[in-house]
Amino acid sequence: MQAANHRKSLKSEERVAPKEKELTVGVDLGGTKIQAAVVDLDGRVVGTHRTATDVDGGPSKAVADIVRSVHACAPDMSAIGAVGVGVAGQVDSATGSVRSAPNLGWRDFPLADRLEQVLGLPVVVENDVRAITWGVWQHGAGRGIDDLVVLFVGTGVGGGIVSGGELLTGDRGVAGELGHATLVAEGRLCTCGRRGCIEAYTGGWAIAARAREAIEADPEAGLGMVDAAGKGEVTAIVVSQAAADGDPLAKELLEETGRYLGSAAVGLVHALNPRRIVLGGGVVDGNPFLVDAVASAVEAGAIPIFAERLEVRQAELGSRAGVVGSASLARRRLQKRSNA
Repeated sequence: MQAANHRKSLKSEERVAPKEKELTVGVDLGGTKIQAAVVDLDGRVVGTHRTATDVDGGPSKAVADIVRSVHACAPDMSAIGAVGVGVAGQVDSATGSVRSAPNLGWRDFPLADRLEQVLGLPVVVENDVRAITWGVWQHGAGRGIDDLVVLFVGTGVGGGIVSGGELLTGDRGVAGELGHATLVAEGRLCTCGRRGCIEAYTGGWAIAARAREAIEADPEAGLGMVDAAGKGEVTAIVVSQAAADGDPLAKELLEETGRYLGSAAVGLVHALNPRRIVLGGGVVDGNPFLVDAVASAVEAGAIPIFAERLEVRQAELGSRAGVVGSASLARRRLQKRSNA
């Protein structure tokens, strides 16, 4: 093992198969930013625009801002075949409706239909990390692999699964909430309201919470992280900085995070038998040793046949992952609809 149902908001004759055009727009919609980019067939970004998310403005304001961002990065809309949007939340893949997006305060909003009405183009909306998973598989560290698990560890933890060369969406189109798989029965409280989730131990907010608890339990041992925070709060970034400076408690917290991630990966490997696991997100980018920690944990803890060909790699696309994934997935989904 190595570390390493078709919507009808546009008439069918109005839809242009994306294969007829070389460019697609990908949009990464999150709680703090809207990033749009024109992406070509090879996953290259050829134009981009970024603006802050106006969460208080609600869905209608977000639609208007997305439209402006799309036009800003793609002034010649005649060259665009489709638009893909990745949203941090639960998305019904079949309809493009955002079922729940806590960071945005949305519930049951028909985002794809609203955007199609304004843009006059086919729009595909998907959960952000499932879209990233497709981009990773097509253009990133998952290239050439038909059975892939992607785990992005940032403030929260999201995931996606490619099985047999197809993105796994599940019965209601919401498969891949790997961060909310149970790691510890009746464990730490998660932001989703359940206990013991992978995210409640490894997400950035959870690392910060564990660090603050450790400081409260042993203030002297926690002085390094308090000093690193200055006048601010102890966050996951602060923990990483303190660990890089040699702080023993911060290092211990991150090593523990690696063990939690490794245990989670062993469970995913046994459930899904992937050929490759790709790890990304801010926590992994800031602590790349976690890739080796997960690889070692799987090698030591998985049933041998599950681990003998498995590779664990770090994501490659960086800040482009969301827009490249959304654009690539939109192209794929629209091609499948055209061929149906």
